[in-house]
Amino acid sequence: MIIVRLITWLRSHMLLVKIVSISVLVLLVVGDLLIPRHRPHFIGDIIPGFWAGFGFLACVLIIIISKWLGTAFLFRPDTYYGADEKGPQEGAGK
Repeated sequence: MIIVRLITWLRSHMLLVKIVSISVLVLLVVGDLLIPRHRPHFIGDIIPGFWAGFGFLACVLIIIISKWLGTAFLFRPDTYYGADEKGPQEGAGK
């Protein structure tokens, strides 16, 4: 149950988690500015912080698309099985 305690601690210290996360991201972008580029293979290699922004936008798009897919195709209303019908778990043992 260590993971439960860890998640509970992280939720109770959300401001600290946000500060640490943003600090790590800023340090990565600053580090990207300081590292010299020898031979860029892609135009994104020339732009400082490009891969950090690209990764962030990719994650945001994955979240938005998966939420849309969930609401459009996967979620069902509470009355999907009907009021008088038994759900799949209620009638499974009979």
